[in-house]
Amino acid sequence: MVKKLKEIAHKNGSDRDTQLAAAVKDSAQQIWLAGLGAFSKAQQEGEKVFKALIKEGNSLQKRTMQATEDRVTEVTSKMTKLAGGLQKQANGTWDKLETVFEQRVERALTRLGVPTNKEIAELTRRVEQLTASVQKLSGGRAEKKAVPARKRVRATSRAAA
Repeated sequence: MVKKLKEIAHKNGSDRDTQLAAAVKDSAQQIWLAGLGAFSKAQQEGEKVFKALIKEGNSLQKRTMQATEDRVTEVTSKMTKLAGGLQKQANGTWDKLETVFEQRVERALTRLGVPTNKEIAELTRRVEQLTASVQKLSGGRAEKKAVPARKRVRATSRAAA
């Protein structure tokens, strides 16, 4: 196209102006048609590219969601294990605190002279033995008095003392 325009520019006369105008018109027409062709091609290919981008985005979103779910599951598992460990530690601390409290109460009661469950049970056994011996020696004439029901006392670590 450029060569054609150069050739026309070198020729002389008004014929040259007419040919130059026709060449510019042809050139403009070809540029316009090339633009329309490019636009049409871009529309056709653009739709294909757009669909491909949507497909790629959908795939990326699924991978991202799966990775996020995996990470949340992993973090949840770690937090559950950590909470379990903390709960065990807290329970151990409460058990130690309870033991210390029981020991201190036991020492305070011992200092005050309060008998332990074990001591009371031993005394009750001895009284029952003595009662049986008295009855045996008196020939069974002694009336057996009803022994009042004993209140159940909560067994503590003092009972083991």
